[in-house]
This record gives sequence, structure tokens and C-alpha cells, in this order.
Amino acid sequence: MIELYNSLSQQKEIFKPMVEGKVKMYVCGMTVYDYCHIGHARVMVVFDMISRYLRERGYDVSYVRNITDVDDKIFARAAENGESFTELTERFIGAMHEDERALGVLPPTSEPRATAHMQQIVDMISVLMEKGVAYQADNGDVYFNIAQFPTYGKLSKRKVEELLAGARVSVEDLKRDPLDFVLWKSAKPGEASWTSPWGEGRPGWHIECSAMSTHCLGNTFDIHGGGPDLKFPHHENEIAQSEAATGEHFVNYWMHAGAVRVNKEKMSKSLGNFFTIREVLAQYQPEVVRFFLLGSHYRSQVDYSEDSLQEAKAALDRFYHGLRGVATESEYDSAYVNRFYGAMDDDFNTPEAIAVLHELVKDLNNAKKEQGEHAVCLAATLKFLGGILGLFETDPEVYLQSGAGSSDISAEEIEAFIAKRAQARLDKNWAESDRIRDALKEKGITLDDSRDGTTWRRG
Repeated sequence: MIELYNSLSQQKEIFKPMVEGKVKMYVCGMTVYDYCHIGHARVMVVFDMISRYLRERGYDVSYVRNITDVDDKIFARAAENGESFTELTERFIGAMHEDERALGVLPPTSEPRATAHMQQIVDMISVLMEKGVAYQADNGDVYFNIAQFPTYGKLSKRKVEELLAGARVSVEDLKRDPLDFVLWKSAKPGEASWTSPWGEGRPGWHIECSAMSTHCLGNTFDIHGGGPDLKFPHHENEIAQSEAATGEHFVNYWMHAGAVRVNKEKMSKSLGNFFTIREVLAQYQPEVVRFFLLGSHYRSQVDYSEDSLQEAKAALDRFYHGLRGVATESEYDSAYVNRFYGAMDDDFNTPEAIAVLHELVKDLNNAKKEQGEHAVCLAATLKFLGGILGLFETDPEVYLQSGAGSSDISAEEIEAFIAKRAQARLDKNWAESDRIRDALKEKGITLDDSRDGTTWRRG
């Protein structure tokens, strides 16, 4: 039985999908005008973890994550670069997919693009116009009239009166209410546009997700997820326009990942603490970054710092060191499996689940000294449970002997030094043995001696 925190009710609830054994989940994806940053990585990894675990628990998951490829920022960046908006978006969609693969993020079941769903968008706006909850202003833009949706604010728990008090009204604003939001924007000179009953133009951002999610998953579906900054106004507006259009409840469970902060400050280009995924991966192995992002509960904030990444690397190194040299073909230890499931069933509590894995690898290291079947069982269990989180999927030797930002010294050179050190040890030349160990350590190479010989790892 899985419990998850529902942002709508602001409490944990027992998860009951609409259709037994099947889960319909939609997550707001990227606006593709630039490289994805570490905050995007958090959302990618969190909902990949959630979809992986739901599948592990036997659910047939339809995971839809959209691509926003029509947006003001996209058009502005394309004009700045002197290229078409489609050239820009295709390039950054490709880059996004590269980043996802590096982080072990599995492809969603479906990845709809706004440009491929213009008819669904126009159809939904037309329904809203027919129902009298949308209107066209004198400038040609079409707006949603929030006065016609009495429960507006139910997700973010914001009262309309309070929102109105803080709203700024421009002299040129043609909206009936300062909180009304745009559904269709009339075409601007030089920008891409599409045909609609309200003239040439393009959709607003909010309506894109409503049209794509309901087209792919139906008027009502199980889970809607996204980043913390989307709860208001994006998700609030999605609820209003979707429920006004269909007359049905939109989403049963709302889930929001916590924000990424950098050295305890909000990540911002203006503060100079903004990092793209590929900048981070130039310094750290992708699995280290994934482990770091899963080390905090998905709803909590994550503080990105060099110390945090180093701690994640050291922890992941311990796990791979435990798996090194042990077969993983065996039955699983049911006690550890059940404890792991118990943690994950409690609102996908990855910190608690990883704590179980830390206990497991400690037992594994002790069992390895005995060289018995118990070690094989524990290693198999560790690899299996880690795999549910998208971890420990690399061969231990490959992981330990590679690393982003590590020394340029080659594996062949390292093996040659180890051979020289082995001879020095045979000759009882302990000073030379220590000198070689220390020289390799300075190059970022750690030697591990055992009765079976010497192995090495980077870091």
C-alpha cells in the first residue's frame, strides 16, 4: 500500500488509481530554449524514480511528460540567434535527451509537443468560449475569466481577494480582471503563428499542458507532477481551464518536487550560481549527481554544493566498493527488500530507503570476509534494490576506475605502477611501495590491497 503526499489536500493519502493496476501520470516538462539546469535535473530524476518504483510495485504506468516548444522565450532566443524557432527547439530537445540519458532517466511513455497539438488546444479554447468562461479582448488575445471559476486557488490555497490586492493593472491591460490569464495570443510581426477562430496567433503556456494532458490521458487522471514553482500560477490555471472545459475533476493527486538551492541561496543567473546539467557532469560522474538528487526527500529542498556532491560521491563509492568482486546472481534477502519497500511506500522516502542500503552494504562488506553464499545474496539484493532507484547499474570496476574531472593517467599506466609496487613489496622495499602509493594518490588514484591482490579506483 503506497501513501503519497497530495499537494491539493496537503496531506498524505493512500494511493488509489482510477483503474486498478494502472497509473496515468503527467509531468510538466521543459521549455526548450536553453540547456537544462540542475533544477530541471531534480524534476527529471524525481519523477523517473517515482515511475520506476510504481512499475516495480506492479503498476502499468502511462507516464506523459510534455515538451513546451512554443513560448516567448523560445521566439526571443531564436530571433537573437538568427535562426528559426524549430531549429532552436530541435537542438535543445536533443541536448535535453542527452542529459536525461546520462542521468539514467528513462524515456517517458509519451512526450507530446505543443506544436503537434494545436488542434486540441484550439478545441479546448473553443469550448471555454462557448461556455462563457473565456473572452476575446480588443487586442485579439483570448483570456480565461477566473470570475467564472469559483474554486480558483484551491491548489495553491490562495484567496482571490488576496491575489487581487497584490495584482498590478497596466493602463494597456485589456483584461476584465487582473488575474485573468491568456489562452491565445494574437500574432506578432515576424513570429510563428497558427490559424484559429480568433485570428492568427499562438497558445498561452497554461492551455498547452491542459490540452496535451487530457488528450493523452483523458479528462481525469491519477497524478500530475512538476517543479515547486509551477504550483502557482501554472498548475492552478491548468485546473481552472481543464475543469471548466470538461466539467470533470482534473487530477486526483498533485505532486511537487522541492527546489534546488546553491550554497543555501536560490539558484539564479544574476547571482552567478546557475549550473547546467552538462556543467555539473563535467565535474562529477552522472550517477553521483543522480545519487545526490535522490539523497533528499523529493518534496524537500536540495542544497547543491561541492561538499554535498563530494559526500554523494564518497557514499556511492562505498556501495560500488561493496559490490566489487562479488557475484550478484542469487535470491534476494527478503528482510532488506521489505524494509526498502516500506520506506518507498511512505511517500517515496528515498533517504530512508538509502539508509536501508547503507546497512545492507555494511553487512555485505562483513559477509565478504567469509566468502560465502550470504555475501552473494546480499550483493544481489543491493544491486536489485539500487536498480529500482536507477543506481548501481554500472559494472563496479568501470565505475570505480572512471570519473568525470579525474586524472588523465590511463588505466595501463596505473597497472604498470601497481606492478612496480608489487615487485617493491616482494623485495620488502616498503619505502618504494609507499612512494608509488602516494604518487598515485596525488593523481587521484586510490589503491585497495586485499589477500586477492591490489585493485584501484579513481577518487
